[in-house]
Order: sequence, then C-alpha cells, then structure tokens
Amino acid sequence: MNRLKNIFWSLAVLKDTKGQDLIEYALMAGFVAVAAGAIMPGVSTSISTIFSKVASTMTLAGG
Repeated sequence: MNRLKNIFWSLAVLKDTKGQDLIEYALMAGFVAVAAGAIMPGVSTSISTIFSKVASTMTLAGG
C-alpha cells in the first residue's frame, strides 16, 4: 500500500506544471539579454549590472 502511495505522489509531481511558464519566460528573457549583449557591446555593461543586482537580490531572499 505504501509503495502504491509513493508511485501516486511521484506521478502527481510529474504532472504539476505550475510555475513552468514563469521559468520559460525567465529563460527566454535571459537568452534575449545575452544576445543583445553580444550584438551591442555598449549594452553589455548595463546587462551585466542588472544581472548582478538580480543575483544579489536572490541571494538575500534565499537567506
């Protein structure tokens, strides 16, 4: 019985797609930012600053 319950919960977790869209949009935004930095070298400094701020904010939030 316990084994059946474990299988059920693992299947439920695999079907859970909440937050998947948010991750996809974040990855796409990251790819666009990297591409923009590669195409326009003047923008790469600004992008680097933004990513540093986001990283430090996430580090503080993770705490």
